[in-house]
Amino acid sequence: MGAVMRLKEIVKPFIPRAVLSLRHRLNGAQPIYDNTRPLHKRHCPLCGYHGFFGDFGRPPRIDALCPQCGSLERHRLFWLWFKGDTSRLAEPVLHFAPEPILMNRFRKLFSAYSTADLFDEADLKLDIENIALEAGSVKTVICNHVLEHVCDRKALAEIYRVLSDDGCLVCSVPIVEGWDRTYENDGVTTPHDREVHFGQSDHVRFYGRDFRDRLRAAGFANIEEVTAEGRDVIDYGLWRGEKFFLCRKS
Repeated sequence: MGAVMRLKEIVKPFIPRAVLSLRHRLNGAQPIYDNTRPLHKRHCPLCGYHGFFGDFGRPPRIDALCPQCGSLERHRLFWLWFKGDTSRLAEPVLHFAPEPILMNRFRKLFSAYSTADLFDEADLKLDIENIALEAGSVKTVICNHVLEHVCDRKALAEIYRVLSDDGCLVCSVPIVEGWDRTYENDGVTTPHDREVHFGQSDHVRFYGRDFRDRLRAAGFANIEEVTAEGRDVIDYGLWRGEKFFLCRKS
């Protein structure tokens, strides 16, 4: 029986949606693919697209992916705040694990902008847990969905060190606001188990509300939060309650 079930899972992605939908209708159940169809036309603030968004992720998030530029909810949330206004982010800007959708725009907007990554192609090959830059040499660090991959205590300490006294860390992480504490488990080490526990094979934690405590412990005393809420969620296809953090030393 186990082998049969595994075979079904292998074959299932190649069965047309219409066939699966019909099968569920015949069985008297609501078709699973009816539940993943776009709900409403959205607008992308990055590229100006207006229409239906695609699903993205595992499990799939409905209305998450802009089909024209590839933006996701967090990119659109950030751009609704930033709006191409360079006065919001001081140079020089250091962008860890840069998302192409943002990187390509930043390169046109900032003269002192650098990307950083330890493994993928970037302007600078830097380990976020041990950043080979002088203290106070950066005004803005952008770090979206990176801290859940690394030792965040070391990474935040290093980011704090390289930021100038008036510098700012812009960051976002997978966070469950209903949890008091971040979930970590040193016994979870395999890619499969990490995907089950933390949502992705190379994640090592899922943050709770205490993420702010980790930011403060690193020295960031002034933390501003930008949250996806209200009508913007509907118009721009945002993830309800998702947020990014603007962290300053004072």
